[in-house]
Amino acid sequence: MTEPTSKPELLDVSAASFDKLMALVGSLSPEQLEAEFAFEDRDRNVRDVLIHLHEWHRLLIEWVEANLAGDERPFLPDGYTWTDYAPLNVEIRDKHAETSVEDALEMVQASRAQVRELIQDRSDPELFENQHYPWTGTTSLGAYCVSTTSSHDDWAMKKLHDHARG
Repeated sequence: MTEPTSKPELLDVSAASFDKLMALVGSLSPEQLEAEFAFEDRDRNVRDVLIHLHEWHRLLIEWVEANLAGDERPFLPDGYTWTDYAPLNVEIRDKHAETSVEDALEMVQASRAQVRELIQDRSDPELFENQHYPWTGTTSLGAYCVSTTSSHDDWAMKKLHDHARG
């Protein structure tokens, strides 16, 4: 599918991919929801994948809110760059080692609803005009939204499909 170029497209694509992801999670047995992945991966189970999505939603939300309030800051937390953010993903996983899969599911659903609201509150130019906001660099806010929604959902579904196949 081509990348969205308008707010309605972004909302539709994002909702469709999340619905597919939630259907996939819902199709997993209780044993699959709790089991460790049979393949080697940074994320070890369904909880880790859901928490990864949740925390990246939070990164987007907090970045947008801070910058709109005049607190200019980069997307990634201090100490991380786009060329070296793998340790951040490990930190996210480890931070939630005691989170249940049920809590992770609630958290990702809540944070995704907040991302949807963030998108709904922006106009097409705010979302899709490159450099509309100086803090988005050479890209658009919409591109960040795609990355943290449908693109990340596709990544998560691949992991969960691999897990379901055993």
